[in-house]
Amino acid sequence: MSQSPASPIKVGIVGGTGYTGVELLRMLCQHPHVKLTSITSRTEDGMRVAEMFPSLRGRVDLAFSSPEKAELTSCDVVFFATPHGVAMAQAKTLLAAGVKVIDLAADFRLQDTKVFEQWYKIPHACPDVLAESVYGVVELNRASIAKARVVGNPGCYPTTVLLGLSPLFGGAPLIDLHDIVVDAKSGISGAGRKAEVSHLLAEAADNFKAYGVAGHRHKPEIQEQLDRMAGAPVGLTFIPHLLPMIRGMFSTIYANILPEALGVDYQKLFEDHYRGEAFVDVMPAGSMPETRSVRASNTLRIAIHRPGNGRKLIILVVQDNLVKGAAGQAIQNMNLMFGFPETAGLSHVAISP
Repeated sequence: MSQSPASPIKVGIVGGTGYTGVELLRMLCQHPHVKLTSITSRTEDGMRVAEMFPSLRGRVDLAFSSPEKAELTSCDVVFFATPHGVAMAQAKTLLAAGVKVIDLAADFRLQDTKVFEQWYKIPHACPDVLAESVYGVVELNRASIAKARVVGNPGCYPTTVLLGLSPLFGGAPLIDLHDIVVDAKSGISGAGRKAEVSHLLAEAADNFKAYGVAGHRHKPEIQEQLDRMAGAPVGLTFIPHLLPMIRGMFSTIYANILPEALGVDYQKLFEDHYRGEAFVDVMPAGSMPETRSVRASNTLRIAIHRPGNGRKLIILVVQDNLVKGAAGQAIQNMNLMFGFPETAGLSHVAISP
């Protein structure tokens, strides 16, 4: 049932001091159907939000409070912009109070608890809640998200990969499922707002490097969803890189077209698949998307290339890792869960330069 615009929902944010937290604040404070009521931070308890983030002066008139003081059970929905493990420790209490949960960490992304524990090195505290959670890529799971009490907001890299490949699944086989390669790159804000030597300007600027080559936490997440979409195991090579910029993500996906599918018009396939989607833009044939074309927006742009009209399909995908890759997508999920227009609070145009 749709909420009345005259009756805004009460929203809480656990962990409001990180990059995804401040992005949630930036967009939710302009949302037509939302009232921000609680923003938690154990270390900044009592500090005014606008003192930490002057960009929100005149927009957010709240102070951070410790999780123990925050009245989260009086909210309609709570976002967790926290490290892994926090949301699952509080989810049952919130759900029992009728509060919906959207987790921007990994607690409710992976359905296989053994895989979760292998990659995140902590036991899963509530596998029963995990079993009912919905994986929050809206364009893939819209109907289920609309009915969900708990949503696991996907990782930033998985969003680009899954939306980049989704049009190739669900019908007759089109690509070799045993050999998909993803060369992915992210701005440094994807690592979070924390003090580490590798994040220093002198370390990250004027530099470009791969990381997680032996294994990255987002690969099992991508793998689980691709296997589900394909109905069979998918062979995936996934290599992330760190770009010398603050925000933005660029994933280049390589797939081999099957001999029997060489006659398919892949540009048209992608355009038809995403026709009517507010936040997925399939660009004209031959386009070269740029990260700045999506900066600070909830839009993901895709371009399709097939060099020499041959067997190699190259899919270029760009997004803002903090928006469509995190906070914006979380709000998109919230809109569905409460019956709001999917675009509510998310109509920001990308900023340039």
